[in-house]
Amino acid sequence: MTRRLPFLQIDAFTRQLYAGNPCAVVLDADGLPENVMQAIALEMNLSETAFVMTSKVADLRARYFTPSEEIPLAGHPTIAAVYALISTGRLPAGEKPAMIRLELQVGVIEVEISRGVDGLPLMTMSQQRPQFLRTYQPEEVLPAFGLESADMLPGYPIMTVSTGTPQLMIPLKDLACLRSARLDFESYAALKARADFFSPHLFVLQGVQGAGKTFARHFGLPPDTLEDPFTGSATGGMAAYCWRYGLLTEPVFITQQGHWMGRPGEAQVEVVGPPEAIETVRVGGHAVEVLRGEINVPEPAQA
Repeated sequence: MTRRLPFLQIDAFTRQLYAGNPCAVVLDADGLPENVMQAIALEMNLSETAFVMTSKVADLRARYFTPSEEIPLAGHPTIAAVYALISTGRLPAGEKPAMIRLELQVGVIEVEISRGVDGLPLMTMSQQRPQFLRTYQPEEVLPAFGLESADMLPGYPIMTVSTGTPQLMIPLKDLACLRSARLDFESYAALKARADFFSPHLFVLQGVQGAGKTFARHFGLPPDTLEDPFTGSATGGMAAYCWRYGLLTEPVFITQQGHWMGRPGEAQVEVVGPPEAIETVRVGGHAVEVLRGEINVPEPAQA
């Protein structure tokens, strides 16, 4: 026996269809066993799938799964999940900003719902206080991406930073170096096996169009996606890294990702607090509903 749950696919960090990062969102997911959520995420075969349910400590609860594992905090599923609730009339998107509290595996975060300059809903998440973790030597990391020490932004470390999910920050010197990055599966798998990060975020201090101040690429191994179109959690870690090391002149900026994949996305980012004592990073973006329907899930006895 099966039952049906409401299901949407949302493109996050974009105002246009078929851009940004797609996310499957399953609503009314209370009672779904973890193995079923993981199986659905593998079936969806997207960067992440979000499961929205009730919470005893916040307004709502969400759990996020990649095709291979659960992730404690993620940006584009947060934007997508909140937008799915707005799109289905479960959350308001009025003229005045509203704040909801969202329970994730790392704890409760705040998400602000407001209107962007074009009047479309803008969802802005406040990530956790950044933690600056392990540093790495270029020679132990860069070969996994087909890069050399000369491709690095001189004078800055390769470092794991977490604003809820630990991500490896790799600052490169220019767009040409970033474009040339290619994942060496064997080398990267060996690196990740001994490392402290979830996934790597390679970035440069220039955008590819318009007002972009940074541009990034983000990699993974099968069954997860080989490259992520837009990575909100790593954007938070990147912003904290750049602010701490003086790579930003202002704490508010636009970051871009996914353009070379044919899925352009951007986020509005704000680092809150001085470089030596960052309190949070706010990462905001728009979203678009791509499809809506129902998904069949096994009854609890079958799960």
